[in-house]
Amino acid sequence: MPACRYYRFAGILPTCAANENLYHRNYSGEFIAYAANAIHNLRMDHGDYTYIWQAPDWPNWRYDLAVLAAPLAQVSQAQGLLLGRLADVGMGLRDQASLAALTDDVLKTSEIEGEQLNVASVRSSIARRLGVDIGALAPVDRHVEGVVDMVLNATANCTASLTEERLFAWHAALFPTGYSGLSRITTAAWRNDAHGPMQVVSGPVGRRRVHFEAPPAEHLPKEAARFLTWVNAPSREPSHEPALIRASLGHLWFVTLHPFDDGNGRIARAIGDLLLARADGSPQRFYSLSAQIQRERKAYYDILERTQKGNLDVTEWLLWFLNMLGKAVAQAHQTLDAVLHKAHFWQRLTGAALNERQVKVLNRLLDGFEGKLTSSKWAALAKCSADTALRDINELVILGVLQRSGAGGRSTNYELFGMPLNKRH
Repeated sequence: MPACRYYRFAGILPTCAANENLYHRNYSGEFIAYAANAIHNLRMDHGDYTYIWQAPDWPNWRYDLAVLAAPLAQVSQAQGLLLGRLADVGMGLRDQASLAALTDDVLKTSEIEGEQLNVASVRSSIARRLGVDIGALAPVDRHVEGVVDMVLNATANCTASLTEERLFAWHAALFPTGYSGLSRITTAAWRNDAHGPMQVVSGPVGRRRVHFEAPPAEHLPKEAARFLTWVNAPSREPSHEPALIRASLGHLWFVTLHPFDDGNGRIARAIGDLLLARADGSPQRFYSLSAQIQRERKAYYDILERTQKGNLDVTEWLLWFLNMLGKAVAQAHQTLDAVLHKAHFWQRLTGAALNERQVKVLNRLLDGFEGKLTSSKWAALAKCSADTALRDINELVILGVLQRSGAGGRSTNYELFGMPLNKRH
């Protein structure tokens, strides 16, 4: 395996750390032109139809609505059932469910690109903006703030027009230092292709495979203007696609344009979320499509590549998108179950004299905890001595909140009474 270099300029596929030596365009130009790409480049130069954006009738999307009718109905029904359940709970619980979904969305849209954000920082950043009380807030860095800003702006202001300036603001928020990793990039502006075309390539040196090449930079002002006109078209227009199909097409269209040096995948998913929020008729989010895409990331890359190298009949892409959306809504029902369980848990403890440390650690257990809870882990989480941790735990065992498991001694661990610890997914 050759040495791995980190470039994320294309945004469709993961970084090389996550996907077999994947390389994107870099600013030294060293990966741009290889003999292995000679045939591909020759075809591009001679105008052969390689990608959908080169089709003579681009971007006149086609799809078989009869094939899509059943999946559309199923997803719409699932969304209705979820909203019905949410209508039966109080505003506080709805806010908790929304906090969980948005936290998942921010974390997973970054993970798709190979970036791991701090869970506590993301949750704290979103909770502060939503006005949800989660106790002590974790420190938040400006990179986390930038991703949160973009995701919340896309959904909370879903009815506002999507403009070039708004997209530039999202891009600047994603890259507050003007760098992607160690590479200087152009921020808050369309890419200029000064160092070669925007390509996604993979494979060892000398045998690279081009997965995708985006439209040339000189086409971007016209292409972006056409895309934004479509996004902002009034829904009452006769030619308007069904709302869920628009969300899918918006995602695909933007990621095909790849107008930025980096961050295209994250912004494409934010546009999809904006259009989904419009489809739902609500800026409040209760499910995360990005989390579902992350769970099936390889299939995501595969369907994008097939679609972008196919024709303008995108029925297969739309079917895949609707399938992911249905699974995301199903996962949201599980998230709501967890929120309701947490609320019932604390109702059961009403009047119990718990200290701040106990409340903090119990909330961590309810939100999901990796591994087994021991007294030493309690001490680390609560930032207290081992003796204090053991005393806190024993009090909860007596109250019937925690129960011991394991063989005893150093192998003793604890779990919530009557249920094993939740695992993060």
